[in-house]
Amino acid sequence: MTETNKEVRVRFAPSPTGYLHVGGLRTALFNYLFARKMGGKFILRIEDTDQKRSIPGAVEKLMSTLKTMGIDYDEGPDVGGPFGPYIQSERKDVYLRYVNRLIEAGAAYYCFCDEERLDKLRKAQRKRKEPTMYDGACRDLPEGEVRRRLEDGEPYVIRLRYPREGRTVFDDVVRRKVAVDNSQVDDQVLIKSDGFPTYHLANVVDDHLMGITHVIRGEEWLSSVPKHIFLYRSLGWELPVFVHLPLLLNKDRSKLSKRQGDVAVERYLERGYLPEALLNFIALLGWHPPDDREVFTLDQLIEEFSLDRINRAGAVFDVDKLNWMNGWYIRNFDVEDIAERARPFYEDAGIDVSDREKFVKVIAVARDYVSSLDEIVDRGRMFYEELDFSDEQRALMAEEDSKAIYARWIDELSKKSEWSRADSDRLIKETMAELGLKGKQYYFPLRLALFGNTHGPDIPTLVDILGVDETLRRLRRAFDMS
Repeated sequence: MTETNKEVRVRFAPSPTGYLHVGGLRTALFNYLFARKMGGKFILRIEDTDQKRSIPGAVEKLMSTLKTMGIDYDEGPDVGGPFGPYIQSERKDVYLRYVNRLIEAGAAYYCFCDEERLDKLRKAQRKRKEPTMYDGACRDLPEGEVRRRLEDGEPYVIRLRYPREGRTVFDDVVRRKVAVDNSQVDDQVLIKSDGFPTYHLANVVDDHLMGITHVIRGEEWLSSVPKHIFLYRSLGWELPVFVHLPLLLNKDRSKLSKRQGDVAVERYLERGYLPEALLNFIALLGWHPPDDREVFTLDQLIEEFSLDRINRAGAVFDVDKLNWMNGWYIRNFDVEDIAERARPFYEDAGIDVSDREKFVKVIAVARDYVSSLDEIVDRGRMFYEELDFSDEQRALMAEEDSKAIYARWIDELSKKSEWSRADSDRLIKETMAELGLKGKQYYFPLRLALFGNTHGPDIPTLVDILGVDETLRRLRRAFDMS
């Protein structure tokens, strides 16, 4: 079912209505992975026929986000291609040409019902607890009446004349065999009163003209397939392979929605989720690899991906798992790379990180405690800002043993301009023996003075990051506390 003798051509066709939804990212990713796996083409097409919902700048933002995520397309609005334009509002004449063919074939008709009548119809159907569908009032108007009303300039839409008898049966890679009673399918509007096509007409026409072999999209479009099949057949076109991805769900198994958390890809990027981690996480929502692996590079995903491993059941968008995975990437990527990605977060917080060597050392410590880069500033700011102590902490630093520790360190550090981890290890061993202190009795006061907390990195790491001068300054400040 997934095989074809043609070159594989797939598309991602979002509407420019704002941010890129995580569900849209998954659709784009699965299309991209399949195209790359099969040596085919991945196309970006903008479906902006609903002009009221289109938001200025959304197309550019969407393309930018895809590129940030590492999903490059072979054809699209900004890269061109042999089947452009790739923005549907620029293809209006194309759709009108084909809808006229549908009217001539008896597969579509003019409908003159105004919104007031349609609203009353829907209310009455809801009251009777019936599906809200068009009742076909204009379906069989005499040809002469249709012509007269058109000549009089009466507003109209063009609807699909969908058969009312029988069933439509089709194959879907994920759902296998699907059957729909034709009586449950509406006479879909194909051309709106403003002359723009609806999704259904534009989608089918463009998929055919652009040579799309596999339609990979969300499960919410499954109910539209009978209408699309009728359009394909009415126009004498070959059907593509249909692949409908399972729903994305909240933890309570409800459909993923903004009401229960972030669904915008851009929002996750702004918070410091790495594109690589986000793609890895998204890839596992509704698709399973042949083994139990969970961490994949994009190239590895391409190598492993196959349509027959797409799950039928809905996939839970588990933010806890995303946090774990993003934290893993932050800890395991090259520290220089993570430092560069973390830099804007520190700069936005007004922290000077121009000392590159020190900053990389800070990140090496801070990244062990975070799941996203927006958390990393608070795990590193203590190396750049004056420490603030509570009364309880001040009392600990004022104790006799604490002052003895500080005095020994101040004395030793004052003798050297350079200091190594070996020097720290030696001094710790010597002073613990001299002062008769063990474990937290020794480390807590020292770490508190240098780090602002009794728990954190080891002492040699702290001294290495702060340097001799800043370490001395902090110890002297702690020694002076009473």
